Amino acid sequence: MRNPLSPIFREAGWIYNNVHEARWLILGVGSGVLSGAAAILFFLGIESGKHLLLNQFAGVVLPAPVGETLFAGASHGAAHRPWLIPVMTTAVGMLTGFLVSRFIPDSVDSGTDGTDATIKAFHQKGGNIPPAVPLIKGLTSILTIASGGSAGREGPITQIGAGIGSWLAHKLHLSARERRILLLAGAAGGLGAIFRAPMGGALTAIEVIYREDFESEAVLPAVLSSVVAYSMITLAFGHEPILSAPAFRFHDPLELPFYVLLALACSLAGWFYIRTFYFIKYSLFARLRAKVGLMWTMAAGGLCMGLLGMQFPEVLTGGYGWLEMAVHGNLAVLTMLLIIFGKTIATSVTLGSGMSGGMFAPALFVGGMTGGVVGFVSNQFFPNVVTQPGGYVLVGMAAFFAGVANAPIGPLFMVCELAQGYGLLAPLMLASAVCLVLNRNISLYENQVHNKFDSPAHAEDATINVLENLRVENVYKPGTVVTLEESTTLKALADIIKGTRDFYFPVRAADGHVSGILSIGDVRQWIFDDHMLDLVVVKEVARKPATLHLKDDLYTALMLFIDTGLGQIPVVDAEGEIVGSLGREAMFRAYSDYLEKIRADQAEPA
Repeated sequence: MRNPLSPIFREAGWIYNNVHEARWLILGVGSGVLSGAAAILFFLGIESGKHLLLNQFAGVVLPAPVGETLFAGASHGAAHRPWLIPVMTTAVGMLTGFLVSRFIPDSVDSGTDGTDATIKAFHQKGGNIPPAVPLIKGLTSILTIASGGSAGREGPITQIGAGIGSWLAHKLHLSARERRILLLAGAAGGLGAIFRAPMGGALTAIEVIYREDFESEAVLPAVLSSVVAYSMITLAFGHEPILSAPAFRFHDPLELPFYVLLALACSLAGWFYIRTFYFIKYSLFARLRAKVGLMWTMAAGGLCMGLLGMQFPEVLTGGYGWLEMAVHGNLAVLTMLLIIFGKTIATSVTLGSGMSGGMFAPALFVGGMTGGVVGFVSNQFFPNVVTQPGGYVLVGMAAFFAGVANAPIGPLFMVCELAQGYGLLAPLMLASAVCLVLNRNISLYENQVHNKFDSPAHAEDATINVLENLRVENVYKPGTVVTLEESTTLKALADIIKGTRDFYFPVRAADGHVSGILSIGDVRQWIFDDHMLDLVVVKEVARKPATLHLKDDLYTALMLFIDTGLGQIPVVDAEGEIVGSLGREAMFRAYSDYLEKIRADQAEPA
């Protein structure tokens, strides 16, 4: 009995394969669902781990922002044992070193953090991330942050989401180009969910891979993935933003010079932040690793981090609670200054030794504290102009990250989403632009490239651009194509091929759709065996189906030729009827003719 849903599934399959926007709609939503689920588990793991290790074991009570009150107030009765912090961070360092060196040694030199590793996978590895990498990095990041390591969760969840996108692309047998786009969509989903900022997460994911560019093709799936993942995490943990902030509004143009001063301070702090990190990573821990190995190097990093955190708890974990206190004016200027230096050193020790975690949150933390120093000092001297010093904390977060990561748009939207409005948009844009110019020669991420022209991922774009301008309908050979029924025997096939010069034949199922492609080369061993002629039918030896549509471009055709190994592919119309065929020779001839036309046009005098 014929399945009544078959036409629906067939129509859905046609839409998926032929409508570009619908295809990325489905893939973006799918990656968002998986990334959102991963973000929920990741966030729950970190918060549960912090509650158990820091609160219950060490008896350390850290301020929690309004959006992270999962275990707020549940640990005030625990005994105060801060000496456990270096014990835990050292143990986590040793475990991380063992797991990384044992199972994913290639990830050691992947860059600054999970975001940098994702950037490297996009540019240099065809969008491939081995599944073991995000699994192990995710687990060790949870342990690092939960034990007090100065690291953020945004970097690891970016890598986890990117790994999900890469895995999904492999399962769906997507091309390398599509795999890279889906990698960014997964990263956007993870980042948008964990930061509770869907637009900021999507834009950051597609712009952070370049210094002066962004991946425009990934906008649609990245936005969809980020929105879906954000929706999932808010369903699980509520709609509150991470930080509670007053409705700041910029209203006095006389305040703009103070925001320029903020940008100058953030640029200087950003330079110090990056230089300190690279010095500790390469001048100290890289040399130590060469002598004692990865595990003991990470153990040393964990020990240093633990000792620092034991004496200065403000530098432990991500630190969003302290940021919220700064926004509301509950931190002294001297305390914020000390936190800037302490957090920079703590993060450099934690991640510079190789322990897992992200640089994103610590960068926002340092930027926010820098903005707080400028805002509250300016408020003391010019209270009639700088009336909202807490807003400088939010502006400092975006401006600082724009300068050190060369990503001005995403963090700007993140801060607007955090502030629940666009009241600070003008100073945000001004401060971010100044930081971007002043810090143009430094970068937080080692694998960033300037633009698409410098990316190995786009090395083939010159060829792709030509092929994308040519359509199958202008190149294919129209006419009747010899088509075989699935039940055609090899004996009947021998009679059919006598009257044609073709070497590839579409195979048609009973309902009329193309179910396979038969290559004469595949049946040569049987076609001259009299005993097999009546026993074997073409359905049993045909390859998987492959068709092109009239509106397809020749780049799509090239990828299909490469994937299938065929020399000729049938062309179908909108109803799925075969109207002709396209051969490899015709495609390459059209490509060559197009290049000749371009050369001739360029050679003509103006």
